Amino acid sequence: MKYADLDNLPAVVDITTAARALGLSRTYAYQLAKDGTFPCKVIRIGHCYRVPTAALRALLDAD
Repeated sequence: MKYADLDNLPAVVDITTAARALGLSRTYAYQLAKDGTFPCKVIRIGHCYRVPTAALRALLDAD
């Protein structure tokens, strides 16, 4: 994923999209989220994990 692609993301993305932006595998991203060690803020909604795009952009310093 390129920096320009981050501009087209909604306010919150799924863990798979965040993992792709960070260059992580889907499985590893879920493991990190479950352990509470994902590198940026993760919101758990029921069984789903969501990542605020603002937190992802801040981590990648895309602004």
